[in-house]
Amino acid sequence: MKTHKLHRTIAAMFAAAGIGFAGVALAANSPMSKDAYSAEKDRIDAAYKSEVANCKPMAGNAKDVCEVIAKGNRDMAKADAEASYKNTAKARFDARVAHADAAYNVAKEKCDDLAGNPKDVCVKEAKAAEVKSKADAKVDRVAADTTQSSMKKVSEAKQDAREDKRDAEYKVAVEKCDALSGDAKDRCLAAAKRAFGRT
Repeated sequence: MKTHKLHRTIAAMFAAAGIGFAGVALAANSPMSKDAYSAEKDRIDAAYKSEVANCKPMAGNAKDVCEVIAKGNRDMAKADAEASYKNTAKARFDARVAHADAAYNVAKEKCDDLAGNPKDVCVKEAKAAEVKSKADAKVDRVAADTTQSSMKKVSEAKQDAREDKRDAEYKVAVEKCDALSGDAKDRCLAAAKRAFGRT
């Protein structure tokens, strides 16, 4: 399953469960007032309690996924509200990290419906998607930060992001080889090492 398919699967899962993966848009130009921020946090807490209550009749992993979605919605919405209130590059970066963490936690929980190597691959793909999202957020933060906007720092951040993404993709490829055995597994591992420059 490719990363974009994983994101579509997560979105479809939310829709099927009747639960939205909520969040406030990350406003960069119009900071939220202190009163509005306080009211938004209260609204977020109330929404979280309601979502958790909707999970109670469920059972098994469906209930676990529902609860992780509710927590993710809460964490993302709070981070988005804080980004709107503080209106800083760091707060917007933190909000993007909260979104990446929430998506990862849901995807990882969803992997519990699988077993063996398919589950291991699912978890590695979820982690790779999280690493990619965080790496992209880091690049954007460095590029947006006026105190660090030199081309060298942006270039270094992009290089770090490329390395993080490539490492995550390599781990997925190696995990997929674990489903094989003998010569097939050896060939798979050798191909993964060649493809990712690990020889």
